[in-house]
Amino acid sequence: MLAFHEFVALVARLDRMGRNRGFTAALVQIQREAERQRKAELAATTRVARDAERAHRAYERAQTAEAKERQRLYVESRLADVELLNEELQDDVARLYRLLADTLTVDDFLDFETLKEAAPLPIFAPEALTHPEPPPSPDGFRPPEPTGLRARLPGAREKYLAKWDEGRVAYEAHVAAYKEREAERQLRLAAAQADHQRAVSEIDARLAAQHGEVEQFKGDFHAGKPAAVMQYFALVLEASRYPDGFPQRFRLAYVPESHQLVVEYELPGYSRVPPVAVYTYVRSGDKVTNKARPVRERHQLYKSVVAQVTVRTIHELFEADRESLVETIVFNGHVETTNAATGKSERPCLVTLRTTRETFLDRDFARLDAEACLLDLSASLSKSPAELVPVRPVLEFNMVDPRFVEEADVLSALDQRPNLMELKPGEFESLITNLFTKMGLETRMTQPSRDGGVDCVAFDNRAIFGGKVIIQAKRYKNTVPVSAVRDLFGSVHNEGATKGILVTTSGYGKASFDFANDKPLELLSGTNLLYLLKEHAGVGAKIEPPEHWIDPKQDTGPAHWDEPRSSS
Repeated sequence: MLAFHEFVALVARLDRMGRNRGFTAALVQIQREAERQRKAELAATTRVARDAERAHRAYERAQTAEAKERQRLYVESRLADVELLNEELQDDVARLYRLLADTLTVDDFLDFETLKEAAPLPIFAPEALTHPEPPPSPDGFRPPEPTGLRARLPGAREKYLAKWDEGRVAYEAHVAAYKEREAERQLRLAAAQADHQRAVSEIDARLAAQHGEVEQFKGDFHAGKPAAVMQYFALVLEASRYPDGFPQRFRLAYVPESHQLVVEYELPGYSRVPPVAVYTYVRSGDKVTNKARPVRERHQLYKSVVAQVTVRTIHELFEADRESLVETIVFNGHVETTNAATGKSERPCLVTLRTTRETFLDRDFARLDAEACLLDLSASLSKSPAELVPVRPVLEFNMVDPRFVEEADVLSALDQRPNLMELKPGEFESLITNLFTKMGLETRMTQPSRDGGVDCVAFDNRAIFGGKVIIQAKRYKNTVPVSAVRDLFGSVHNEGATKGILVTTSGYGKASFDFANDKPLELLSGTNLLYLLKEHAGVGAKIEPPEHWIDPKQDTGPAHWDEPRSSS
């Protein structure tokens, strides 16, 4: 439909055309032009519609492609996450298998110098105070002297002298102010220097005190003082780097008489071994599943972990001991757990052994198997650590608890506990007999020992584990000679006994422990004896050899035993 202005134009054209070619021809021409315009408009509308349709389809295709790309990228990210989980899992398991190998590349010796702090001293640099400002120059205050015609003008000289006086006054005022600022600067500089020196002196004093403590610690360690020895080896074990999930908690006791270090070490629980063997991503459910590690494989790996921690710990202690203060190590490996039946906390011992430096270090640790090593060392390793099957410690830690040693040295002059070294022979015999009776043995005295000790024979009435027991107790100041241990073993063999127990007020050397290894012999030191008396007989005692004490001569020749009387 034509617009009004178009109609007016059309009429004007008709008027012109009517005048030239006639009204009819003009009307036909108008109709043709209108048709062409309509077709042009229709064509334009159709083209725009097609363009819009194409653009819409392209947009939908782009959305679909974008959604597919997002899905592809999401799946790739999930697969990458699972791959990372598996890599971390494999790395963790690999570290568990090389617990022992990882320590072989580390020198476990603890250099005392590394314990000394090295704090940097503060730098004295008060830049604003160290550089004084330049003093005021009089040249800046002197007026220029008039010259030429200006100097000849009336009053020129008087004006110059007046300005000169003003400049002098101003200069003197600036000089006075300068001197005040300079005096203030020097005071502040002196105060800053004093503060700096005070800070340096405080740091020097603190470092000197700390270095002195380290030197005292070093001297006590070289002297073999138990507290220093235990502290040194505690630092060694704390410096050992384990994977996450290893408690690294322990207790140490050092028996200087026998150069024996007793270690009670907390092992990681069975849960530390990964229960998963591999992770898998399932696209259909968009979830991560896992395959369980075979129970047998997991049990074996945990047993290997227990064995490796044991061998590794002993290796670290012996390697760190360049002074050879420790000849024998007793290791008890416990694990913290909760009894499912009672709900109570328990600490079963999963591995235990006693070994000497020479026996332990005589092997190639880079090639050995930890479990085989423990078997060769006659260690007791749980048959199934994963099921917390316990073993009996070769030596209970409480029997060498350092507190029993420390108590004997505190206010000894006021200590009213009986001194085992001052008891009469009959009193000492009765005390030892009473002790083992309280421990559940049927004990009978035999003929007096020729070395001033106690000899008795006892019966353990427990089924399977019981039998005849030979007990010898010797009051010694110095280390018990290995000949006493040999004699005890001979007595056990001659009497057909199942076990021999040697108790002393002192301690034993490496040769004694080496000889007793794999034999039915138990060696109890003075610390062990104090613990047993307190724990089982309720007797608080101490061991302080008199200055005149001389160890008795060792018995020689075979011993003779009297059978105990009937318990009836």
